[in-house]
Amino acid sequence: MESSLLILFAAFFIIAALYSVTGHGGASAYIGVMVLLDMAPQEIKPIALSLNVIVSLVATLHFYKAGHFRLTLFLPFILSSFPMAVLGGYLQIPTQWFNWLMGCALLFSALRIGIKSSLTTTVSAPNLTIALGAGAVIGLISGLIGVGGGIFLTPLLILMRWANAREAAAVSAPFILLNSIAGLIGFSAQASAVFPEIIIWLALPVLVGGFFGSYLGSRSLATSSIARVLSVVLILAGVKLLYV
Repeated sequence: MESSLLILFAAFFIIAALYSVTGHGGASAYIGVMVLLDMAPQEIKPIALSLNVIVSLVATLHFYKAGHFRLTLFLPFILSSFPMAVLGGYLQIPTQWFNWLMGCALLFSALRIGIKSSLTTTVSAPNLTIALGAGAVIGLISGLIGVGGGIFLTPLLILMRWANAREAAAVSAPFILLNSIAGLIGFSAQASAVFPEIIIWLALPVLVGGFFGSYLGSRSLATSSIARVLSVVLILAGVKLLYV
């Protein structure tokens, strides 16, 4: 038990630091680690979403203070995503086929962004209908699999040339924060919902990791470097969906 806890602490600190560089909370990677450690399935979703809230909150504050947040880009995605994330958090359905499809999409996005790390020198506003539709789909997916949705939103913003890497991170962080809260609301509505006490212990390593990672991402790293880190994050998330 002690060795498992040490592995969790170290792994979650590294995950939070790496993912928060791109404005992400790290839920997809937390889930992968917990599955590999044979943790109970009913514990995994609330732990991943709760830790997501902590890291994405810190990342939101850092990217906002650094002046990279765009409210007009953020609003249409979150307005449709939030209620669908609540629904997804409540539902309990098999998602294996869906995980495979999303894993392939993430690996493709990682390849595109990794090859062209300087993507998106000029940006344009997304069509409102498309943004609302994309937000709804991402929200439902996020609630179903227990993540905040940043692994889907960030590459979409960059590849559609709606934001550069740092702006995408600044929008994804609060998007993940609110979607994770929505997922927890939906999960809490289940009669069998239980929040494991270990969340309290895991909060510290992800808080510290998220603080340093999001600080680097919002202020120190070049946009091209953030894109490369994002590519690595997407690969990790894609592999997790395919094989874990």
